[in-house]
Amino acid sequence: MLSFSCNNSSKSALDFTTLFEKTEGKETPEYKDIISYYEQLAEAYSQISLFSFGQTDAGEPLHLVVYSAEGIYNVAEITNSPKNRILINNGIHPGESDGIDASMLLLRDLVQNDSLNQKYKNSLIAVIPVYNVGGALNRNSHTRANQNGPVSYGFRGNARNFDLNRDFIKQDTKNAAAFAEIFHIVNPDVFIDNHVSNGADYQYALTHLFTQHNKLGGNLGMFLENEMRPEIEKSLQEKEILITPYVNVWGDTPEAGFSQFFDSPRYSTGYTTLFHTLGLMVETHMLKPYKIRVAQTYELLLSTLDFTEEKSEIIKNFRANAVADILKNNTYPISYTVDKENPTLLNFKGYEATTIESKVTNGKRLFYDRTKPFTKETNYFNNFLPDKEITIPKAYILQQGWHQIVDRLKKNNIQFSTFTKDTTITVLVNHISDYKTRNAAYEGHYLHYNTTVSKSTKKITFRTGDLYIPTNQNGVRYLLETLEASATDSFFNWNFFDTILQQKESYSAYVFEDIAAEILAKNPALKKQFEDQLKSTEAFANNPRAQLDFIYKNSKHYEKAHLRLPVFKIF
Repeated sequence: MLSFSCNNSSKSALDFTTLFEKTEGKETPEYKDIISYYEQLAEAYSQISLFSFGQTDAGEPLHLVVYSAEGIYNVAEITNSPKNRILINNGIHPGESDGIDASMLLLRDLVQNDSLNQKYKNSLIAVIPVYNVGGALNRNSHTRANQNGPVSYGFRGNARNFDLNRDFIKQDTKNAAAFAEIFHIVNPDVFIDNHVSNGADYQYALTHLFTQHNKLGGNLGMFLENEMRPEIEKSLQEKEILITPYVNVWGDTPEAGFSQFFDSPRYSTGYTTLFHTLGLMVETHMLKPYKIRVAQTYELLLSTLDFTEEKSEIIKNFRANAVADILKNNTYPISYTVDKENPTLLNFKGYEATTIESKVTNGKRLFYDRTKPFTKETNYFNNFLPDKEITIPKAYILQQGWHQIVDRLKKNNIQFSTFTKDTTITVLVNHISDYKTRNAAYEGHYLHYNTTVSKSTKKITFRTGDLYIPTNQNGVRYLLETLEASATDSFFNWNFFDTILQQKESYSAYVFEDIAAEILAKNPALKKQFEDQLKSTEAFANNPRAQLDFIYKNSKHYEKAHLRLPVFKIF
């Protein structure tokens, strides 16, 4: 159910000083007060509209605040707006509340400052005030043990204890479903997700995590790496704000070199990239004072708005041509590795680190000495190389019955049709040939990885109602990353197809022995293959059960559905 609050008033006697300001940068407001603040702002200023979408796992809707100079009165106006569109996400981890406060200040200043209102008249700025509502309601002062403020804050897990920044592609939560609805309505040119980092100590209060440019690829990838990132960095440097790439270091020191964080589609910027949106994750440093972190997040938001205003036409053009650019390549990388030969050199500002005796345990601990700051040339490995590619098909066919998959395709605006009659087509068939599985639960799943497939070409008769999904559409990346089993965050790897891994029919050996002998007698080629394997593989030769199983799995008795993905490809 959608609702919004917006009128034609342009002035207000209400005091929009935030709790953050009233407490001199020590506190962040509770969830109910954040929403109340935006309700009042929308009532007071026609440029602000407040919408609600769906329902989160906490039972509350997901809110969206929209700024537009002329005002926005319904969601169709958002979708149809020719303006530069920016989506800002806050509170995915509610203990990382910097963006919540920075966005409240930003939207207030936009409507109360005539020069800012004029400056961003060609922008539509959409803000999710608090994405993880359940986590925000689970408020405390202790779970962020390493963080320097605010006084109290929300919890990382949502109402069902999901980490929402691992849920974008699998969409187990109502939060993720509501986010997808918002994202596709806004269709942002630029997406910003505000966080606070953990890990090493260094001089920066502000770090950035742009989506990995090789993965984004094409003109958008080059534009992000060669123009967007350096120009936003330069803007902040002109404001005398230090910024560096996200320091992806755990248990070691940054000056030894570090790689860019690779944001696969489970993460927010990895997901938004699937629809050709330029993604930026803000990571302030946990140990810096809260007041400084919020102030610098605010300035980064302004710098990003400035850049997208200036480059709006270029960004829209690259996005409009992104699908054609992908399809003309014929192949698509689904897995990457760090390029260790071509690092970018950073003049990294850190602190000298050493190992000292622990005062708590009987071991040693890492210690950063803030009295010894340094600037050192440091390798930053931000280039990645494809290590696995697939040929892009003309279309996928998904057999009906996989309701969870169909639901996610619909939520992500994927276009498909269904067969109106039984149809026989020659297709590429994929069987799972190998995979590994995590030993521990991860976000409600036992995630597969290192998945490989075997391919064959066969004539398959598809039933009325099976799905035909063309790749020539805006969601081509989404299809390739979810339906290709070997892709990092594929639906297979997230366990949506696990029932194909279990063989449903089998045999009794004492019965099948006679049938197996008859099969070999009637099939000389299979018999030769069987005998060759007996000679060449000792383990096989010593395992009668494996020998019988070999014959069974190469016979008509073996079920076709075992290990066969219900996703087929047409070229």
